[in-house]
Amino acid sequence: MSEEAQVLFRQEGPVGFIRLNRAKALNALSHGMILDIEKSLIDWADDTDISMVVIEAAGEKAFCAGGDIVQLYHGSIADPEAGRQYWRDEYRLNALIGNYPKPYIALMDGIVMGGGVGVSSHGSHRIVTETTMLAMPEAAIGFLPDVGGTFLLSRSPGNMGLYLGLTGARLNGADAIFAGFADAFVCQDRLADFATSLGGGMDVEEAIKKFSSLPDAETPDAGTLAQRQDQIDDAFGKDNVPEIIARLEEMSNAGDAWAKNTLGILRTNCPLSVMATFEAINAASGKTLEDCLRAEYRFAHRAVVGTQFFEGVRAAVIDKDKSPQWHPPTLEDVSPEMVRAILAPLGKNELKLR
Repeated sequence: MSEEAQVLFRQEGPVGFIRLNRAKALNALSHGMILDIEKSLIDWADDTDISMVVIEAAGEKAFCAGGDIVQLYHGSIADPEAGRQYWRDEYRLNALIGNYPKPYIALMDGIVMGGGVGVSSHGSHRIVTETTMLAMPEAAIGFLPDVGGTFLLSRSPGNMGLYLGLTGARLNGADAIFAGFADAFVCQDRLADFATSLGGGMDVEEAIKKFSSLPDAETPDAGTLAQRQDQIDDAFGKDNVPEIIARLEEMSNAGDAWAKNTLGILRTNCPLSVMATFEAINAASGKTLEDCLRAEYRFAHRAVVGTQFFEGVRAAVIDKDKSPQWHPPTLEDVSPEMVRAILAPLGKNELKLR
C-alpha cells in the first residue's frame, strides 16, 4: 500500500503489524479502515507465519481518538443506513479482536477514545505509556459507550464503570490499568524497542516483563481512580441516576469539589444518553462481549433517526459551539419509557456478528 493509505499492514518476523495512519485526524477510524483491519485479521488468523498481531499508530498525539464521527454525521444524515452499516462492521471487528486466536498486542500511546478503545482494549495484551489518555466520552455527544464499552465498564472495580461511562472521565495509563482497560506500562521511548523485540521472535510475555520492568524514576504517574474508589462507590452505588444525582448534591453541599465537578458533567451530558448508559452498563454485568455489542447496537440503530447524536456531534465537532440543545433537556425529563424504547430489541434488525 502507498504511504497515503489510512491503515498500513506489514510483517516483521512472526508479527503482523497494523498501523493506523491518519495522524492529522488523530487516527480516527473511517469505515474503510475498519473493513481493511478486519480482512487482515481474518487472513492472519490462518497464516502459520504470523504468530501474533501488533496494532500501533502514526504520529505522537493519538493511538486513535475514536470513530470518524464527522464521516458518520454527514453520511447518516444523508442515509441512516450508512451509519448503521458503519456500526455493524465496527462491532463485528470488536468481536473479532475480543476472540482472536493469537496474541493481539495494542500499543495505546497518546489519545485512546471511543472506537480506539474498541480496537485496543479487547486485545489480549494492552500496553499504555506516560502519554496515554483514555476515555469513553460518548454521553457527551448524545450516544452511549459502545464498541464493547459497556462490557469493559461493567467489569471495572466497584461502581467505577458507571462513573467512567456516565461522565466520560479521562484516564492516564495507571488509571486505565486499574479500571481494566489495559494491562501493562511501557515508557513511550521504549515502545519501538518493545515492538522490535516481538518482530525478532521474543515471546510477548517475556517482552512485557523486560520492557515494563522500569526504574522507579520511569514508572507511570500515579492514577487517581484507586484513591477515589470509596468516594465513587458511595456516589454511584445507587439504584438509579436520580439517586446518584441526589448523593452528589449532598456531597457537593458538604464542600466536596470532586462531587461538584462530577455533578456538573452529568448535567451537561446528554440526558437520554446518561440514563441509557446507566441501564446498559448495569445490564452488561455477566454478559458476553457479543451480548453487549448487540445491546449497544440497538441504541446506535435508533440514534441515526433521532436528534441527540446529530446535535451532540454538531456542537462538538461541526459547529464547535459546545452548546448542544438536548431533547429532553434535563435528566428529570427523561422517562423510564424513553430509556426502555431506545434500548429495546430490534427484532429482525438485531446485530448479527457472524
